[in-house]
Amino acid sequence: MREDGKKLRRLGLAAGFGFGFALATTGALAQLNEMSLGQRNLACGSPAALDDGWTTASPESVGLDGARLCGIAARLKEMEADVHSVVIVRHGKLVFEQYFPGYDEPWGQDGGQHTFDATIKHDMRSASKSVVSLLVGIAIDRGLIASVDEPVVKFYPEHADVKSAGWDQITLRHLLTMSSGMQWDENRGWTDPKNDEPHLGSEADPIRYVLSKPVAKPPDALWTYNGGSTDLLGNILERVSGNPLEAFAREVLFQPLGINDVEWMNYPKNAKVASAAGLRIRPRDAAKIGQLVLDQGAWRGKQIVSADWIAQSVRPRFQAIGYFSGLFFYGQQWWLGRSISEGTEVKWIAAMGSGGQRIFIVPDRDLVVMTTSGLYFRPHQGDGALDMLTNVILPSARDKN
Repeated sequence: MREDGKKLRRLGLAAGFGFGFALATTGALAQLNEMSLGQRNLACGSPAALDDGWTTASPESVGLDGARLCGIAARLKEMEADVHSVVIVRHGKLVFEQYFPGYDEPWGQDGGQHTFDATIKHDMRSASKSVVSLLVGIAIDRGLIASVDEPVVKFYPEHADVKSAGWDQITLRHLLTMSSGMQWDENRGWTDPKNDEPHLGSEADPIRYVLSKPVAKPPDALWTYNGGSTDLLGNILERVSGNPLEAFAREVLFQPLGINDVEWMNYPKNAKVASAAGLRIRPRDAAKIGQLVLDQGAWRGKQIVSADWIAQSVRPRFQAIGYFSGLFFYGQQWWLGRSISEGTEVKWIAAMGSGGQRIFIVPDRDLVVMTTSGLYFRPHQGDGALDMLTNVILPSARDKN
């Protein structure tokens, strides 16, 4: 997942942000006062009634200030966030959703203007990594993988000829936490031959490419963001399950969650599954992934992945040096961060993908917030989502649990 790149465009707030937003909010509130509650919800993100497993409700019924949520659209527009969707779930109920037209670069397509609604899939990009983590947990629960302490090379005897010194010590846990120590660099321009990420899509055998990388540091000594690690995990899941990654995911995760409209894309040049970045899913369904984590691996009373795996996955393991100013932590393919809301620190868990794809899980507020966006290769691409969570959604909670 790259949060910057060659196509850089400075995204600044307008000089009159505070004044302009205040005017927009004041006008919106004046209109709200003239609406009934039903009209207000319809105007400001009342969820559509779809037969997709969600119970819908009003923000007020779950302790959220619906009038305050009505300011989301104005705030996102002011920030030039190019957010395509906002989905809010509280106390297990879908209470708010809005969709916006904007620029997007869907997998395998040229960039351009697109419209979005509750029935349209969106690229998750590197938020796919967090889903792979869930699938590894399910594979362990089912006995397909013994534990996270299994050595990676055990699954690849046919690639022993490219194995360099140090690979025998790398386990699945090191891949999950991106602490394998292998030499890997994604922080370069996309056309730079030393950027390892493009090789996942251009090499005839990307798995062999990853396994051929030298080990620069002992495992657990250094955190390095590494899509190759996730592609290895996805390939291992295919090997132990005997199914393509998408088929395995459908059987053990998506179908139990009532997720039917899903794609896991292949790299165009080598036709290998893009485990680390290729998931396409509807925003409302992506919010189910967040709710599953919030409910410790259960969905509607049915345990899909063990609570112990969720606890392991969302425990902070490393400081994410080099990404998001190094302010976030990293677990097992999940990000961990915090917001300051009305003077109180609020911790959250997140799946994050390039362009501004975000699934925020806020245990202390019993809250899930999902956003999609099209700011690929742009600085500040996730700022709109984080600002919205911190300065609009969290303060809208009248009760704090």
